[in-house]
Amino acid sequence: MSSARLATARLGRTDVEVTTLGLGTAPLGGLFEAVRDEDAAAVLDAAWEGGVRFFDTAPWYGFGRAETRVGPALQGRAGCSLSTKVGRLLEPSDHPPGPENGWPDPLPFAPVHDYGREGVLRSFEESLERMGLERVDTLFLHDIGRMTHGGEHDQHFADAMGGGLVALQELKAAGRIGAIGIGVNETEVLLAAMDHADWDVFLLAGRYTLLEQGALDELLPRCERAGTSVVIGGAYNSGLLAGGRTWNYAQAPTELIERRDRLARVVREFDVALEAAALQFPLAHPAVASVLVGCRTPEEVRANLVHFAAPVPAELWPRLVADGLLDERALA
Repeated sequence: MSSARLATARLGRTDVEVTTLGLGTAPLGGLFEAVRDEDAAAVLDAAWEGGVRFFDTAPWYGFGRAETRVGPALQGRAGCSLSTKVGRLLEPSDHPPGPENGWPDPLPFAPVHDYGREGVLRSFEESLERMGLERVDTLFLHDIGRMTHGGEHDQHFADAMGGGLVALQELKAAGRIGAIGIGVNETEVLLAAMDHADWDVFLLAGRYTLLEQGALDELLPRCERAGTSVVIGGAYNSGLLAGGRTWNYAQAPTELIERRDRLARVVREFDVALEAAALQFPLAHPAVASVLVGCRTPEEVRANLVHFAAPVPAELWPRLVADGLLDERALA
């Protein structure tokens, strides 16, 4: 039996609504471990049955594999809010560069960065074709920034803020998407992008969590003033806050593991699971509209739904501040 739908939030000043818990689909594209079609379908069904109506995907996830799974699973399901991304074109390849990039079982393509107008429009159309859809609700420019592109950042950023942005605006004006945004793992490029346009939403992965609150310095206050919504990805910091030892898709530094363990000890004093605190914490900020979780099994979906709904005493947060484990500005 399906549960009641989760609470919703609007993205920026658009009509696009998302549930406050969403499903990220990188694991369904086979991130770090291959996932069978039937298992991916079961994850999507479990999320829907649990009230999730916001689903985020990208061509990068398994080089098209996640999109080919997400689209058919969501067709005909009223009330779904779907986002995908642009910035990488998928060129046919007999030897896709997948395993070294975290995709052990990708589709036979090689991703090529293209943030220009024509590249963005082509990427969008190809995503629709893979998913069997006519539109998506939100379209993100994906992985711009120096963290991803190093010395090629300046050129990619210029392309994105030039032709890529124009393409997003054209698609929105034509009603083919409802909201435009950027999806990245760093805050600096988002601040720079805000000088070029009014953005509806940013997807920020891993940079506003129980372990990291640097986004409070500039980004979140500026988004709040501008009316730009923020979707938080990586609330578990690549698994570290869920009991793993990975952070930012790599082995976690010892100091972060120790900080996680300190957080876990305090949270347990309040009879709260660390995962519950991690999922619920970002939504306290007024700019944050939703938190994404990535799951590869229906059991993981259901566990995250339980964590998301678990009672968390209000007294926990000031205790974490007092213990030096949480930025006091998060409670302002």
